[in-house]
Amino acid sequence: MPSIAILIFDGVEELDFVGPWEVLSAWASQHPTDDVRVSTVRWGGSPHEPVQCAKRLRVLADRGQPELGEPDVIVVPGGKGTRALLKDEPLAEALREVHARGGYVTSVCTGSLILAAAGLLDGKPATTHWSTLEHLAAAGEDIEVRADDRFVQSGRIITAAGVSAGIDMALHLVVQLASVERAREVKRYIQYDPAPPV
Repeated sequence: MPSIAILIFDGVEELDFVGPWEVLSAWASQHPTDDVRVSTVRWGGSPHEPVQCAKRLRVLADRGQPELGEPDVIVVPGGKGTRALLKDEPLAEALREVHARGGYVTSVCTGSLILAAAGLLDGKPATTHWSTLEHLAAAGEDIEVRADDRFVQSGRIITAAGVSAGIDMALHLVVQLASVERAREVKRYIQYDPAPPV
């Protein structure tokens, strides 16, 4: 079963990575025989320094950029910090390597722009935060932007819309890697039944 790396970086949007973390780590903790390994990887900066998130939350990663290894799944969240990573060639190469090995490359919100910059979304359907749809369309070649989808899968690439959509994407990932039943068990455990009061 898979090793899952969730990237974090200065300026990352909190729920973009914490939502998938909650889903995927709940899967790992509640079903240890599935042998799922989930970790956060700080991209850029010292792995021993806290990441300053978009809304001022400070978190420590499990490991740093040099220890990325060869994950089976990589999650790229969004946030203001993505701007500085759009021309980060080591990151682009790492994403391409995961994809070339047959792993899943996923994004939440404006993390899709990083996937596009790596050339992974050319000619594919994808989505992102509603405020960045035009930017996504211009970020690669012939990207089919799906404005109304919570998440979009194209082979082993999955992009999610903004912020909370990462939870849906992560549950879909559990379906892909395990089963619908396992995803339902995780959904029940985290009591994810959206019913907003507004």
